[in-house]
Amino acid sequence: MRKSFDGLCGIIKSQMALNALGGSVFIFMNRRRTQVKLLLWEGDGFSIYYKRLEKGTFELPATNSQLATVALDARQLQFILQGVSLRKIVYRPRLQKSA
Repeated sequence: MRKSFDGLCGIIKSQMALNALGGSVFIFMNRRRTQVKLLLWEGDGFSIYYKRLEKGTFELPATNSQLATVALDARQLQFILQGVSLRKIVYRPRLQKSA
């Protein structure tokens, strides 16, 4: 968790093979899952959001593969940051607009 803007961009480019300037939010957690960093390109510069828990851990989303990257939607990220368990969430049906 010592890396800053350039170090995190290097990880995104070299290890994830992704573009840090694409507008995605990149999430980094420490091994104990007590700290999280979010890196976001805002069009004119990078922003870092950093959160350290005093008690408890962040929950990782369930995955079926051994990939180092996982795609989340904004709601899942919000739940992780707020400490909501992702395993017990039940979404009620809503109207979906067709394309």
